Amino acid sequence: MSTDWSNAMAPSLADFEALAQIAWNKLPAEFRSLAGDIVIRIEDFATDDVLDDLEIEDPFELTGLYQGVSLDRQSNADATREPDMVFLYRRAILDEWAAGEEQLGHLVAHVLIHEIGHHFGFSDDDMETIESRVTD
Repeated sequence: MSTDWSNAMAPSLADFEALAQIAWNKLPAEFRSLAGDIVIRIEDFATDDVLDDLEIEDPFELTGLYQGVSLDRQSNADATREPDMVFLYRRAILDEWAAGEEQLGHLVAHVLIHEIGHHFGFSDDDMETIESRVTD
């Protein structure tokens, strides 16, 4: 392999945002509809408060997080609230990517789909089906 890595840079937050947008755009319409006006945020790591709440000591162990109120708990009487968000944690995803053989775009799509899917109670099989439509 003759690739010159001397000037290579890790993908930036903006690069991750672009990868997440590509994955989002490929999601089936019914999945995007379920997620509604979700906001996708890219950060290097989860905050200390989030890690403490989830009882996670190593920030590299958390690649993503869904923050919001699930559909079965929403009500018209609810006060105005923050939009639902999916956080993708760049450094943790990069660490997982470096340890395996999966393409970075596939891994970003995987985390995005699983965070949304787990929040809405999808099975692993359901999410694998959706993921195969996005990453093929």
